[in-house]
Amino acid sequence: MSDSEIDRLQVSQLPERYNLARSAVYTRLEALGIKPEKVGNKAYINAEQLKLLDELHEFIQTGRSTAEFLEMKGIQRGEEEPSGMSSGLSNVQPDMIQLIAAIAGEVAARLQPAPTETDPFAYYEILEKACRNGWLLSTSELANLLDLLPSEIREYGDSFSEAGFVFTRAGYRVGGEVAWRVSKPVK
Repeated sequence: MSDSEIDRLQVSQLPERYNLARSAVYTRLEALGIKPEKVGNKAYINAEQLKLLDELHEFIQTGRSTAEFLEMKGIQRGEEEPSGMSSGLSNVQPDMIQLIAAIAGEVAARLQPAPTETDPFAYYEILEKACRNGWLLSTSELANLLDLLPSEIREYGDSFSEAGFVFTRAGYRVGGEVAWRVSKPVK
């Protein structure tokens, strides 16, 4: 059954649909003013509500916030309490969602392959920058760039050449690893 044929959907299926925690789904439902319909001990949303949730999900995936979505759609958030004072909860939740979205974005960015995994020549640029800027690379950093084991690098002694660069021991980095100066061979 495609989404266009869905008449109603159990709320319990939404966390899997959006790959979210149950509490995040309920936060979105509340922000959108969606009150699921109870049938027995199950809660359902209708096709129109599902479409709105899908739109919000896509909007958030672009890095924008629930608050921006609500403003764009002209949806009023939260009811005012009889005293005229807002409960504050509706103001906190969109901020929390933004924080969670920012954290999720950072985690996703860190899960992306390193530049050297997508471009086999990217390590030349990194070595060139290290040479030009006088950066001292640790044994593990150098091993990662040259696709060698740290033990192989340690076997080379105080100096070795690879990929058109000369690597010379230059002391130690924090943590006790050997530091390597990157230079180009003198012609």
